[in-house]
Amino acid sequence: QVQLVESGGGLVQAGGSLRLSCAASGLTFRGYNMGWFRQAPGKEREFVAFISWSGGNTYYADSVKGRFTISRDNAKNTVYLQMNSLKPEDTAVYYCAAGDSGAYWNYRVYEYWGQGTQVTVSS
Repeated sequence: QVQLVESGGGLVQAGGSLRLSCAASGLTFRGYNMGWFRQAPGKEREFVAFISWSGGNTYYADSVKGRFTISRDNAKNTVYLQMNSLKPEDTAVYYCAAGDSGAYWNYRVYEYWGQGTQVTVSS
């Protein structure tokens, strides 16, 4: 019943920008913290960004800090990831996740996951 659906991925040149969206349904959206993770071929899933249920707290992986911005619109049940100054190493499948507690950087603590959206950054 709960579903998270990512969109906005695609092909972009290095230095370009993309905005990912994650639309949630089947849960009380504003009651959940939201995170973005990514996974590249042959690599483990890694934390990208986090936003608390109210939007008052955000955290980022060092690798994306200053380039990516996470935000949420609770009225629209949607979380966003604005990605600027993209690098080839940002290429991965990006997943959004929902959870109500735990270590935000650890994918294992999240309850719900989307299916992912592919981001490919060319050099």
